[in-house]
Amino acid sequence: MSFVRKGIFAAVFLSATALSTFSSSAESILGALAKAYQNNSTLNSGRAGVRVTDESVAIAKSGYRPVVNGIGNFSYTSTAGTRITAASFAVQLNQTLFDGFQTYHNVQGAKSQVYAATENLRNTEMNTLFSAAQAYMNVISNRQIAKLTEENLKFLDEQVRASRSRLEVGEGTRTDVAQSESARSGAIAQLAAARAQVASAEAIYRQIIGEQPGNLNAASPLAKMLPKSLDQAYAMAAARHPAILASQHLVDAAGFGVKSAEGQLLPQLSGSASVSRNYQESHGISQVTGLPGVSTETYNTAQIGATLTVPIYEGGRVSAQVRQNKESLGQARIQVDVARDQVRSAVASAWAAYNSAQEGVVANRTAISAAQLALNGVIEERNVGQRTTLDVLTSQSDVITAQINLANSENQLVVASYGILQATGQLYATRLGLQVVEYRPEEHYNAVKDKWYGLRTPDGR
Repeated sequence: MSFVRKGIFAAVFLSATALSTFSSSAESILGALAKAYQNNSTLNSGRAGVRVTDESVAIAKSGYRPVVNGIGNFSYTSTAGTRITAASFAVQLNQTLFDGFQTYHNVQGAKSQVYAATENLRNTEMNTLFSAAQAYMNVISNRQIAKLTEENLKFLDEQVRASRSRLEVGEGTRTDVAQSESARSGAIAQLAAARAQVASAEAIYRQIIGEQPGNLNAASPLAKMLPKSLDQAYAMAAARHPAILASQHLVDAAGFGVKSAEGQLLPQLSGSASVSRNYQESHGISQVTGLPGVSTETYNTAQIGATLTVPIYEGGRVSAQVRQNKESLGQARIQVDVARDQVRSAVASAWAAYNSAQEGVVANRTAISAAQLALNGVIEERNVGQRTTLDVLTSQSDVITAQINLANSENQLVVASYGILQATGQLYATRLGLQVVEYRPEEHYNAVKDKWYGLRTPDGR
């Protein structure tokens, strides 16, 4: 077998052993993403936040509806021997007839807030899925690096043994032994650091996905799902990214806020109606007979009326609120540009990372073959006295460095492909084909937006 074939075989063997033997129960990256979609606490908190925002529409719509109150009064009076007991019970209804279109604009503004919250939730979902993919790949690559480092330590153990054997038969020097032992000590430290990185990656995986990682299958980049060019990626992101869409809905909400504040300067008209039953009982001296007596009186009353309020001067408060809301509208419009710039920057970064990782994979695979070939040659030359132990150790360091670089490049390639989908607004459950029940925020919104009464939430709480 030639040096080239030996080098390729060693690289493939190390790559395969680093990923370990997969059982039928090994986790796939899409399976891990599905678990994150269902279990991630940050994502579930975001869903709860949208449900909170949904209720703002029902709150705003209450301005269209009447307010009904039951009122009861009771009094007792004692004056100069006369005792009077009085009681009344009434039902009162108040209805806003015209409020300067404030309620209408409040409702529309609340709807825009809900739409913005929904888009922000989609953004949170994409960020969560990307973080899950990143955590998954970090576990794989760090485990692979730890395995490579362990293989390197075994190689250096063999070099220490060989150096001592050559010293015993007079073919080596104490310097060779010292160099081998120094390299092995460094490899022990590297292995400890690599295992610490594995533990850290597994902890992050547990945080994002909700369970400890077991055996993980290798993952491939999502090349078929990616845009064909950078310009196409920019166009897709500008049209679809939820961060941009959310900021646009917030512009609408701020515009309705201006209109609602201006409505306070318009006339206000309200109507009221009430019905009551009154009872009064008197104990005292009758002014007619001069004798003690009791008199009772019961009667019903009904009332209906309307109130018109025309604002003349409000102390400058409403004017300040209108100006304040206009400034908020201007800020919201600027925020749309901020979101577009951030998304465009994210697309460019993800695209560059993907291309860089592609080139890195190719270059590092070539480097592994070359470094392994060089190592095999140096070992043969050392065996015939043409090379030193230091040369062997240096060549072995080149091999392990190239293998670690390849593991990192392969990790970066997969992560960058998910990053492009995230940056262009396409990293969502149905797009990836995740085996999950999709969370639909509109179901809760439709269940509560027109509710007139009821304390229970749609899920029964």
